[in-house]
Amino acid sequence: MNLENFKDQLFAYGTGQGFTDMELAYVREEKFACSLFETEIDSYDTSETYGISFRGLFKGKMGSAFTEKLDEDSVTYLIEEAKDNADVSEPEELEEIFSGSHFYKQPDFFSEKLEQVSISDKIALLKSTEPYIFEADERVTAIESFTLQSSEVERGLLNSKGLSLNERKNDFLIGLSVVVKDNNQIKNGFIVKNTQDFSKIVPQDIAHAAVEEAISQLHAKPVKSGDYPVVIRHDAAAMLLTVYSSIFSAENVQKGLSLLKDKEGKNIASPFVSIIDNPFEKQGLARRSFDDEGVATSYREIVSSGTLETLLYDLKTAKKADRESTGHAYKSSYNSSLEIAPTNFFIVPAEGEGDLVGKVEEGILITSLSGLHSGANTISGDFSLAATGLYIEGGVIKHAVKQMTIAGNFFELLKNIEAVGSDLEFCYIQMGGNCGSPSLLIKELAVTIE
Repeated sequence: MNLENFKDQLFAYGTGQGFTDMELAYVREEKFACSLFETEIDSYDTSETYGISFRGLFKGKMGSAFTEKLDEDSVTYLIEEAKDNADVSEPEELEEIFSGSHFYKQPDFFSEKLEQVSISDKIALLKSTEPYIFEADERVTAIESFTLQSSEVERGLLNSKGLSLNERKNDFLIGLSVVVKDNNQIKNGFIVKNTQDFSKIVPQDIAHAAVEEAISQLHAKPVKSGDYPVVIRHDAAAMLLTVYSSIFSAENVQKGLSLLKDKEGKNIASPFVSIIDNPFEKQGLARRSFDDEGVATSYREIVSSGTLETLLYDLKTAKKADRESTGHAYKSSYNSSLEIAPTNFFIVPAEGEGDLVGKVEEGILITSLSGLHSGANTISGDFSLAATGLYIEGGVIKHAVKQMTIAGNFFELLKNIEAVGSDLEFCYIQMGGNCGSPSLLIKELAVTIE
């Protein structure tokens, strides 16, 4: 059964069973992934998933159900399951099926050229990169992991109010982690690259970047614990922003889970800080022209020169605040619940600001963070995180620093940003959104050497 026939039967049966407004959403995803170990393919995986989600109003309450099949049995199952779920759910007057936005931008998220890249070409890229890794430096002892992944995603939403939306996108990711050894010291370095232009992946550049990252951590020395000016490198800053992106959710604000209540229109950050949510950003992985309620997405300034312009709203939280949805309803998979999350969410880079390290007389360059789940409190903003980094003296990097912990408060950190770099990078970890940042110069953070 094709999707259109399935939708017609589903809505007809749902109407007969007492549903008023109904919605059908689908996601189809194709993935290819492989990894290399000692010149041979270590793992190889191709997969395709297809999921259908249904939502509908039954006796004034929203019910939902999910399936992976387009057949008559699924029609009955979805309606009956949604009825049962609606019966046991708490009534929520603000839930609705959306009739549609006035305008939907239709950018091309799909690269036909990337689609034509063969699996053999992808495997050849892995194999051609490996020699450069060991040639880059004699201290390279091993490849810890070397993987690539390509994905194609098609998603759509249709409802009983006449809304019919669909789009597709594709991406290519490559990740490399190498191990270096000097005397008895062993360190690793990791890089990840995302692109829709396969021809821009240069094997030698990937190899050298990962090796240089690992080598920079050798011969770490202790420094005195204390309060230091800190440069948080773009990738570490993006990870920190990812963790704290939830503070901008209107739902969290309305539930008292964010300190940004009553802060719209007020200063929350340094004047050097502007934060954009751009669903059409080519560097980002979370490109989309409509959200998971069918609301059109759009480029939005969330923070402008330190001022909070808007929170992120879905339909329910927007009604509660007497606002319009900003198009940030999000489902992490076809069978998950709606939540609020950003699309491509990033701190705006400063043009021509290339060297933040040179601005620091004595301080620390943070290159990576760990313990983000356990060490960061998104309600209070407090954090205490394990970090790796480099010691700065006289505006020059001197040496790696032994394992340390940085501590502070994210809300205060935003206000203490003294400069923003031009080196915007996105963080490709799956945490509900896709965040990016340039490097950030922080006036002061507490640094404890372990």
